[in-house]
Amino acid sequence: MIPVLLIVIPLLSGLATFFLKREADAKRWGVLSSIITLVVSLLGLCILKQPGDLHADFTWLPMIGSSFAVGLDGMGQVLCLLTAIAFPVIFIATYNASYKNANRFYALMLLSQAGLMGVFVAMDALVFYFFWELALIPAYFLCSIWGGDRRIAVTFKFFIYTFIGSLCMLIGILYVYAHTEDHSFALQSFYNVKFDGTGNGPAWLFWAFFIAFAIKMPIFPFHTWQPDTYEQSPTATTMVLSGVMVKMGIFGIIRWLVPVLPLASWAWGDTVAALSVVGMVYASLLAMQQDDLKRLIAYSSIAHMGLMCLAVFVASQAGIQGVMIQMFNHGINIIAMWIVVELIERQFGTRKMSELGGLAQKAPVLAILLVIVALANVALPLTNAFVGEFLMFSGVFVSNVSRYNYIFTAVGALSIILSAVYTLNMIQRVFYGNTNSLTAGARDIKMNEKLVLAVLVVVILAIGLYPKPVLEITQSTVDTIFSKMWIKHP
Repeated sequence: MIPVLLIVIPLLSGLATFFLKREADAKRWGVLSSIITLVVSLLGLCILKQPGDLHADFTWLPMIGSSFAVGLDGMGQVLCLLTAIAFPVIFIATYNASYKNANRFYALMLLSQAGLMGVFVAMDALVFYFFWELALIPAYFLCSIWGGDRRIAVTFKFFIYTFIGSLCMLIGILYVYAHTEDHSFALQSFYNVKFDGTGNGPAWLFWAFFIAFAIKMPIFPFHTWQPDTYEQSPTATTMVLSGVMVKMGIFGIIRWLVPVLPLASWAWGDTVAALSVVGMVYASLLAMQQDDLKRLIAYSSIAHMGLMCLAVFVASQAGIQGVMIQMFNHGINIIAMWIVVELIERQFGTRKMSELGGLAQKAPVLAILLVIVALANVALPLTNAFVGEFLMFSGVFVSNVSRYNYIFTAVGALSIILSAVYTLNMIQRVFYGNTNSLTAGARDIKMNEKLVLAVLVVVILAIGLYPKPVLEITQSTVDTIFSKMWIKHP
């Protein structure tokens, strides 16, 4: 029943939050609810490990072969843990922020968490689609109501992109459903589909699924909604979008695309890998040109997601394992980066690096914590991202599926160099050098902010030093997914 609780707790808490009148009550309720969800996630990870605890199946729509089937495998546990960690961290880090109609803001945030949990535990395609939309709909309102000056135009663009992606995925789901032997939306029924006895569906079906997931990650050239949306959204929402919600795309590819369409994934694998590599370098070059901290981190995120997509489509066990641990690591690192941006913008009213400088003299604790997070973002050894990126690049290099794996490795590695360039430049411009009239009166961060960043830094270093527990959690899922991929076909 753990996966059911992971959905129900934030869902009911979110609905209840709409009826709270005081902002302080909404904040406390949001923090309390998210902490309870985290405790439940940890129980499922550490104590309640029996099949009956981690899986549930209820009658839902029997007339069309859909049941409310949810479950937690290794990948689901890691992503649910990321989601469970992210929300209390976000709520505590932004506790001093004030929102108009705060009850609605926190209610929508909790509903988004419920949708994300549902996506990661769904074992039925229709349930997966339902929660996919439930996670996205609150994000539209959060961006359009509490966003920046250009929020309406940006949210409309976000809506169009995601609506097209959702429509493509729905068409693909219905097509596969029509070809299941038992006319079922169950995950295993989808895995058993053999189109024309070959296991390979039409090319348009592969692209229908891939475009839906590529928009969400996002992958070049489906990425143009992302920088504007991240820039205009309230930072707490941006943390959810960047830290957790983008994982829906790569999760969908691993769970619902590659195992269902193995031969089509092999046929188009190098094409997708090439798009991913181009996006990595392109986004890194754009990040180097940014003056706005939000846009810099947005383009950095595109580059990192591109590497994960590349590692999936070159099909090696090391690469898939790297993707699974890196989904968690990227979420932790990018949320920590967004917290620093939120703290800077709240204190100085700007995100422009050209208007900042010398903050390390006035806020040494913030500087130390940011440097550790930033170095994790460039995959420095002994940080969590090094483990994931090393496995992914190793997987790309040794792949016997891709014909251009050496080229992809070499060009992809260029993004690591570029990442170091723009990250170290950001640290230098914001925290070192001389203070100016804006930063001369800077103060260090408050205790709750220190606590949250310190917790994230501990996670970064702990996984960097000893990644074995996370790797063991995901190993069974890696074996299962890899056995269903195109590598098994002649």
